[in-house]
Amino acid sequence: MVDMLGTLKRTALAPVLVLALASCGGSPETASTGSTGDSSGQTISVAGAPASRWGQGDYGVVLAHGAAFNAASWEEQAVAIADQGASVIAVEDIDPDAIRDAVEQLQGEGVADVALVGASAGADAILDLASQDPSLADQLILLSPNATVDGLGEEPKLFVASEDEPVANVSTELAASSPGEENEVTILPGTAHAQNIFATDQAGPVLDAMLQRLKRFAAP
Repeated sequence: MVDMLGTLKRTALAPVLVLALASCGGSPETASTGSTGDSSGQTISVAGAPASRWGQGDYGVVLAHGAAFNAASWEEQAVAIADQGASVIAVEDIDPDAIRDAVEQLQGEGVADVALVGASAGADAILDLASQDPSLADQLILLSPNATVDGLGEEPKLFVASEDEPVANVSTELAASSPGEENEVTILPGTAHAQNIFATDQAGPVLDAMLQRLKRFAAP
């Protein structure tokens, strides 16, 4: 079934919404690591580890990059998210504990609700964290996660993958098996894995889908 984005194909298995752009293992990534210049956001420290920061909104978003990328690689997406009224932190360390530290830093600033967005290895780290603490995240957006997990909560989840990448079935399985009534999987044409999608003609539609999800499920 073709969805409202036109170029994106959605597999409707269960009412599930998840956005994730990170993973801690599995399929290797092949794209470059992205910009490391001064346009990559304000450099901050999260629990002693470096991170990049955009925006000062009342809704929080933590970004976890893939293994071949870095925090600055989220620049274009982070700027768009911040322009929508969010406080955005992209962690350099994608260990689950480091992601939790970023969530707690935003909460310490008074940001009550935080979305987790991950790609490949970053997505895997988010899944690990969310399965340990299902109430931590307000919503999940995951790009090309590499493995399924149990124990997720009922938060909205969006899963995105390319139909011809080796781990495409993982996103489909997660959307079907995860708790909650706002879970969704979007399967794209092509082979691009995780953040490599942003180097294809699917970049605009995927970013638009992310922004729509973040706005839709942001705290009122």
